[in-house]
Amino acid sequence: MYEENQSFVPESFLSLYVKPGQYKPSLPRNELTQRYEFCEDMANMLVDTVSTQQFQLGITENDALEKCWQGLLATPLQINSEEAFWVVCRLAELLSWPVPESLK
Repeated sequence: MYEENQSFVPESFLSLYVKPGQYKPSLPRNELTQRYEFCEDMANMLVDTVSTQQFQLGITENDALEKCWQGLLATPLQINSEEAFWVVCRLAELLSWPVPESLK
């Protein structure tokens, strides 16, 4: 029996790898799925850390997300800048915070 890949990659992540004017992602499906799963795991892993930091430091939700984004950018070998912003937006969704349109 043919076993089809059942992993769902949301449009918001898929769009990171679709060049303007094209319809097909620039990464092979298995690599794209792996990148998505890594970023989704990263966002889920950061939920408690970022919400605790926001509370303990007495900073705004947006400031907490920006600190997280800066931290993700500090290790570019793990995650690129577009993925880092996607992780921060996904983190905001998971925390039920406003999703940033951009960060400083």
